[in-house]
Amino acid sequence: MGKNASPKADKTPQTSPEAPFTMFIQLDGRSPVPSQFRTAGNFTIIRLQSPAGLPDRITKLSPVPALLVSISLKSLPSSCYQVWTADKLIPTSIVHQFRSNVIDFDSQPRCWAGSAFDYVHYSVPRRELDDIAEDLGFGRVSDYRLAVLENDLVVAQITKSILPFLGRSDAPPVLALDQFSLILGAHLIQQYGVLQKAARHSKGGLAPWQKRRASELLHENMHGRIRLSDIARECGLSVSHFARSFKTSFGTSTHQWLIQRRVDQAKQLMSQTSMSLIDIAIQSGFNDQAAFTRTFHQLVGVSPGRWRRHHMTRHFRA
Repeated sequence: MGKNASPKADKTPQTSPEAPFTMFIQLDGRSPVPSQFRTAGNFTIIRLQSPAGLPDRITKLSPVPALLVSISLKSLPSSCYQVWTADKLIPTSIVHQFRSNVIDFDSQPRCWAGSAFDYVHYSVPRRELDDIAEDLGFGRVSDYRLAVLENDLVVAQITKSILPFLGRSDAPPVLALDQFSLILGAHLIQQYGVLQKAARHSKGGLAPWQKRRASELLHENMHGRIRLSDIARECGLSVSHFARSFKTSFGTSTHQWLIQRRVDQAKQLMSQTSMSLIDIAIQSGFNDQAAFTRTFHQLVGVSPGRWRRHHMTRHFRA
């Protein structure tokens, strides 16, 4: 993007070259913009923001078959927005906030925004979508319908959930991004896929040995650096099947289960040791004390310090 661009790559630990990642790229109005924007070959979330718009249209490319899902965070007038697929200009109107585009990268999508914009772009590999579709019983999806300026409430809602983490030092770990890609992928298949057969719903949970193995692996990787595919492989299941079975067995996703375990471990350390909160945060799997405090307050309703003081007061009174 040039030296004036300000890409903020989230420091998400990657366990393999195909690990998902997020990035926040901020253009400053003087940044040279390439005519082609090439994504990675894995699941990515990129927020691209500009105060001045683009001088010319950009062609978006992927090294692997994939879907491009774009969602606007800022409204654009119809005179300042154009989209092409397969060299054909697509009719557009005013770009309202949180409107989505779903376009196959094979059509070499091009876009132009002539005024300030703020977009989140998802690159979703077709191989991941094929795996999810097979597991859901749809079979391989041959095609996906083109959608431009779609009022997709599901994409809007999941984008709102990930938005606060884009560009932050405590970005979601790969385990959370794996889970996020499954949710988005399942929606894309059912909403935009050209399906040949109905879904086959499986309501079964994990076998006892699978529950034990999954719990062991998650406890050994409290920071969430393990891939969902690694746990699924240890349990002898596909990623999508494992994720659904885990939720059936535990009532929550792997990432949310891990967060609760982190908070439980932090409570134990606060009540049984004199360790500082920063040391407790790191030992419990949080990136820093700020992330620990924020998550603890969300789940428990009070700050870690207040919880500790209250607990110690009750302990001494007893």
